Amino acid sequence: MPANLKPGVYRHYKGRNYEVIGTARHSETEEYMVVYRCLYGDHSLWVRPLAMFRETVEVAGEQVPRFAFIGASEDS
Repeated sequence: MPANLKPGVYRHYKGRNYEVIGTARHSETEEYMVVYRCLYGDHSLWVRPLAMFRETVEVAGEQVPRFAFIGASEDS
C-alpha cells in the first residue's frame, strides 16, 4: 500500500469500525483511494480518497483523525 497505510481495523471519529482492505488507483486521475469495509450492518465496501482518509477533523474544538488505526484484522 502506498504511503505506509497499514491494513487492518480503523475507528471512524463517529465511533464505528471499518476494515481497510487495500488501496486502489482512480482510473482517470490516478489518485490513491482506500478500499474499506463496514464492520457492522451489511458489511458493504466503500472507497474514499487516501488524503481524505488520513485527514483530521474538528470534534468539540479538538483535531482528531478521521480514521484511527486500532489493530490488525482478524484475518491477518
